Amino acid sequence: MTQLHINGRPRDVDVPDEMPILWVLRDELGMTGTKFGCGMALCGACTVHMDGAAIRSCLTPVSVAAGRQISTIEGMEADPVGRAVQAAWIENNVAQCGYCQAGQIMTAVGLLKVTPQPTDQQIEDAMSGNICRCGTYPRIRAAIHQAASRLAQGGKQ
Repeated sequence: MTQLHINGRPRDVDVPDEMPILWVLRDELGMTGTKFGCGMALCGACTVHMDGAAIRSCLTPVSVAAGRQISTIEGMEADPVGRAVQAAWIENNVAQCGYCQAGQIMTAVGLLKVTPQPTDQQIEDAMSGNICRCGTYPRIRAAIHQAASRLAQGGKQ
C-alpha cells in the first residue's frame, strides 16, 4: 500500500512500486485530466507537479511519489497561479484540439511559481519540453504573460 498526497488529499493505492504515476492517477484514481502522450517523457502531456516541481508522470514510478505532494490539473482551480493561468488560457483561446493543454498549463504554473515575470526566452526554455501539435505556441506565450501580469496586480485585471 502506498500513500500519496494528491491535490492536498491523502490517497492510498495498492499498486506495484514501478507503476507510473500517470497510470495510478488515470486508472486507479479516475483522474483523467493528466494525459498519456508519448510514454517516453518527451511530449509533456503527462506533466504534474511533485513537491511543486513539474515532472513527467508517464515514466515516474509511484514509489518515488510516496509521501510527497502531487498536484494535477484537477487541483489547479484551488491554486491562485493555476486559476490565473487557466483564465488566461481561455481568454487567449489557446486550446485547439486541447489534448496537450493540461501538461502545458501545469508547466506554465510551475514556471510562474519560480519566475513570476518571465521573459519570452524563459517561457520558451520552460515550455520547450511540451509539444503542441496544433502549434498554438504564440498564444501559449501570450497567455503566460497575461497570467504573470494579472498575478503581479494581485489577481486583478
